[in-house]
Amino acid sequence: MSEATPSRAPAFRRVLRAVALAGAPAEVLDFLLPLWAAAALGAGPAVTGALIAVEAVVSLVVRPLAGVLADRFDRRLTAAAGAAGYALSCAGYALADGLASPLPAAFAAAAVGGAGGALFWVAVRTWTGEQGGDRLSAYGALLAAEGRGALVGYVAAFVLLGNSGYAAVFWAGAAACVLAAVLLATAPGSPGSAPAARPGHGGPPGRRTLPFMTVAAITAAGEAGLWLILLLRLQSDGLSAAQVMAVFCPGFLVFILVPEHAHRVTGPLGRERTMVVAFAAGTLFAAGLAIVPTPTGIAVLWALAAACFAAQTPVEQATVSAAAGDRPGLGMGLYEGARLVGVMVGAAALGGLYQAAGWVAACAVAASASLVGAVLVPYAIRALALPKDGPADSSADGPEGGPVDDSANGPAEGAVPAAKDDGGPGDGGVATPSGERARRERQGWYVHSALFALGEAALWALGAPGWIGRTWITVYVVDTLWSWSYAIRSRKE
Repeated sequence: MSEATPSRAPAFRRVLRAVALAGAPAEVLDFLLPLWAAAALGAGPAVTGALIAVEAVVSLVVRPLAGVLADRFDRRLTAAAGAAGYALSCAGYALADGLASPLPAAFAAAAVGGAGGALFWVAVRTWTGEQGGDRLSAYGALLAAEGRGALVGYVAAFVLLGNSGYAAVFWAGAAACVLAAVLLATAPGSPGSAPAARPGHGGPPGRRTLPFMTVAAITAAGEAGLWLILLLRLQSDGLSAAQVMAVFCPGFLVFILVPEHAHRVTGPLGRERTMVVAFAAGTLFAAGLAIVPTPTGIAVLWALAAACFAAQTPVEQATVSAAAGDRPGLGMGLYEGARLVGVMVGAAALGGLYQAAGWVAACAVAASASLVGAVLVPYAIRALALPKDGPADSSADGPEGGPVDDSANGPAEGAVPAAKDDGGPGDGGVATPSGERARRERQGWYVHSALFALGEAALWALGAPGWIGRTWITVYVVDTLWSWSYAIRSRKE
C-alpha cells in the first residue's frame, strides 16, 4: 500500500458524515412539510400537493443534468453545491413562516430544495461508486449513514418542534446542510480534482439500462407506497405522530445496522439472486400486512421489509455504477430519476387505492408489484451486458470479468484503504484483518450507543416507550454482543 492511501481514507468518512448531516433535514422535510403547510400557511390539500409536486418535478428534471455535472466536475464539490441548495431551501421555509404572503417563498424554497437534492444525491452516489474494489460495501456504508442521519434528524425535529416550533426545525436543518457543504468542499483531494477515468462495461448508459431502471422504479414505488399507506392506516387507528414514529423505529434501526454488513451475504449471492429474493420477500411482506394490520405486526413486518430494502438498494446502486461505463454520473442520474418517478407513482397509486378500495386491496397491489419486480430482474440484469453475474459487487471486475490489478495505477482517488490494524494489545502494530474488523466494529458500536441513548430519551420524552422500547433494547443488546465478539476474537488470535 502506498503512503498516500491513508490520507485519502478520511475523504470517504467525511462524505458519510456529510450524508448524515444533509440527509437528516431532507428526510424530516418529507414528513413535516405537509403538516407545516397546513398548520403555518393555512394551505389546503391542493396547495400542499402542489408544493410537494414542485420539489419533486424540479428534482426529477435536474437529476440527469446533475449526472452530467458529476461526470465533468469534481463530485464532492458538486455535492457541496447540492448541500448548499438544501440549506437555502430550509432557510426559505423558515423565512416564509413569518411573511405576510408566505406561499411564493415556500414554492421558491421547494424548487431550490428539489434542485439541491438532485445535485447532492447524484454526486454523492456517483463518487461512492469510485471507492476502489469494494463498491458494494461502500454503498452499504452510504445507506447506513443515511439511516443514522434520518434517525437523529427525526429525534431532533420532534424535540425542537415541541419546544420552539417549525421555524427552529428549518433553521437547524439549514445549519446542518451548511456544515455538510463545508465538509464536502474541504474533503481531502476535492479542490480542483477531476473524476477518475475507468474502464467501461458496454459503453455509456442507454436503452440497455431501461429494464433495470424499471426495476429500480418498482423498488422505490413499493417502498414509498407502503410507507404512505402505513402512515394512513396508523393515523386512522388513532395513533399520535409520536406513536406512529415509534412503530417505524425498528425499521430505522435496521437501516442503520444492516447495510454495512449485508454485503457479506449479498456479495456471494450475486446481483440477480439478491434482487429476486428481496422482491420475493417484499411480496410476502405486503401480503402479510393485509393479514396482520396491528401496530405490533406492522412494526415487525416493516423491520423485515427494511432489511430487504437495506440489502437490495446497495446492490442496485453498485450495479448501476458498474454498468454506467465512463459516464457513471449520467447513469446514477438516470437511476435516481427512475427511483423518483417510482416514488411519485407508488405513493399516488397506493394512496388513492387505499382510499377507494381499502387496506387489503392496496396491500394486494403492492404485493403484485413486488412479484412483477422479481420476474423482471433476470431480464433486466442480462440487458445490462455486464461481464458476469457473479458477486453483487462487480467493481473489481475487469473488462473480461476477471479481477482488475490496480497495483500499477495505485489506489483510486478517495478510496478506502485496505484493512490495517493499529495493533491492539500484544499485536506490536502488525496488520491483521481481524484486528481491523474489531476496531471498526468498536467504532460502529460507539455510534450505535449514542443513537440508542438519543432514541430512548426521545421515546420517554414523547411518552411512547412501551414495547417499542423493549424491542430497541433487544436489538441494542444483540448489536453489542456482535460488535464486541470481534474484539474478543482478535485478542485470542
